[in-house]
Amino acid sequence: MGGFELKSAKFLGAAVFATVLSASAAYAEDISIAVVGPMTGQLAPIGDQFKQGANAAAAAINEKGGIGGKKIKIVVEDDACDPKQAVSVANRIAAAGIKFVDGHACSGSTIPASAIYAENGIVMITPASSNPELTEAAFKKGWPTILRLYIRDDAGGNFVGPWIAKKYAGKNVVLLHDKSAYGQGAADAVKKTMNEGGLKEIAYEGINAGEKDYSALVTKLKELKADVVYFGGYHPEGGLIKRQAKEQNFDFQLIMPDSLSNPEFWQIAGPAGEGTMFVFPSDPQAKPEAKEAVEKIKAGGFSPEGFTLFSYGVIQAIAQGVERAGSDDPAKVAAALKDGKPIATVVGEITLDEKGDIKDPKFDINQWHDGKYAPIKLD
Repeated sequence: MGGFELKSAKFLGAAVFATVLSASAAYAEDISIAVVGPMTGQLAPIGDQFKQGANAAAAAINEKGGIGGKKIKIVVEDDACDPKQAVSVANRIAAAGIKFVDGHACSGSTIPASAIYAENGIVMITPASSNPELTEAAFKKGWPTILRLYIRDDAGGNFVGPWIAKKYAGKNVVLLHDKSAYGQGAADAVKKTMNEGGLKEIAYEGINAGEKDYSALVTKLKELKADVVYFGGYHPEGGLIKRQAKEQNFDFQLIMPDSLSNPEFWQIAGPAGEGTMFVFPSDPQAKPEAKEAVEKIKAGGFSPEGFTLFSYGVIQAIAQGVERAGSDDPAKVAAALKDGKPIATVVGEITLDEKGDIKDPKFDINQWHDGKYAPIKLD
């Protein structure tokens, strides 16, 4: 009996030791976060912003001990803003057992990828996709892990549409979009609130993205005597349209959504881009919470423009969600992020609603001048 008890005790001790060892090993494992965006292609500068922001946030959090002693490991994936590639990437992330995603960028890619993440219980927080359908559909389908640390098109439209209606009352306004989920969503949101504000557009149509010659479009805008063009789309097309309009000695006020926060716009448009406006969340670089991060990122030779700080904020949000939940279980993390308590990020203190969207977002209208942009005073 005594011998059996002694052997049992030895066995029990070994088992407990093995459990403690495995628990320690699990505790010491990294928390992998996939950063997904267009790392190649026309919109690669946006992917670079995602990567720079995420890496900077992970470094800052890891320097302070990580998340409950675990270090953040960033895994970069390229979807090239292509829906099929985005779905392939999402499946690869799920197969790898990664529980958290900072991405995607283009709504047309984010929406189909979100279904894969929801099915696999992965937390996806986009720092850029603005089409309302992303979170609306997720909420209706009961997908709690699909979140957005960014503005929605309808919120941006609610802001800029009435402003256009008031500022350009009696002017010839044309609404264009690039037929993408992002571009058309932005144009539709502006159309709705601009019309409600009493101003009707003289034309509303889609263009083909990726073309190099928009001279026929410019000729049509000239014939319409357009004073203002709101274009829901991306910076390559916006830059080309403005440059080619200048070549025809035709000028109009171009207004675009947040995609125009990309320095490449000026490289494409050149001086023809002077005065172009775009809507963007209130300048994140100017926030006191961003000061240290901005300095560190700039010291590394990168300017934290566009979506850089939003990607940084996603990593911060995931870290806080894990800490609040006391677990890296994605469902618990998502619930913790939507518990009504503010989340501290470099883009300010934010609160997410039940759909996973930011409550009460604030906006600026920025204007390009001599290769740089800054918020304008609104009248």
